[in-house]
Amino acid sequence: MKPQLLTIVMPVYNERATLRPAVERLLKTDLPLPVELIVVDDGSTDGSLETVTDLADPSQVRLIKHRRNRGKGGAIRTGIEAARGGVLTVLDADLEYDPADLAGLVAPILEDDARVVYGTRAFGAHTAYSFWYVVGNKMVNLWASFLFDTWLSDVYTCLKMAPTDLWRAVDLRAGGFGIEAETTGKFLSRGEQIYEVPVSYRARSREEGKKIRPADGVRALWILLRIRMAGR
Repeated sequence: MKPQLLTIVMPVYNERATLRPAVERLLKTDLPLPVELIVVDDGSTDGSLETVTDLADPSQVRLIKHRRNRGKGGAIRTGIEAARGGVLTVLDADLEYDPADLAGLVAPILEDDARVVYGTRAFGAHTAYSFWYVVGNKMVNLWASFLFDTWLSDVYTCLKMAPTDLWRAVDLRAGGFGIEAETTGKFLSRGEQIYEVPVSYRARSREEGKKIRPADGVRALWILLRIRMAGR
């Protein structure tokens, strides 16, 4: 059966400046499926959730707050548990991604061409955060492709779309940004083929609040290897 509702999980940690614009931008976006947005505030200390409380709507915008910070992985898991949609994706609150691109991700699923779809970034000179950020991303992609005998362009993309029951079945456990590598590794270890579509991207600077660090890339290599070895 084709999904009737798209769940979008938006993990938030100290994104007071961008959360409301991100939510409003999404709600104004025309998508092929009705949407439920689950905003999961992961113990923010800057009052992020207060900026969108007036937008809460049980039928479309649900707000959940962690009493303590559990990391991006913890916030995503909370969203997955609460999801009511048949298909689910994640959209960060930092305005780096355009929610209009979600239409291109859901199309292959609705047409029965794919179950798992990733939005891949091109990293042009005007969008790349830094040289080493892009090189590190490509190293993780190559490592994942080698381990699972496939070809992937962007393991660390935020835009990963798949059936909600698959998200639940893979039993994600990573707490921080390692959730990206863990999700990819576990999808691939279950024999899922990842369908890639290009998306737009505007990387913000460290001063603007970018949180991913070089250590996250190293951790991703280990997570992918561990999942691959466990699957043998």
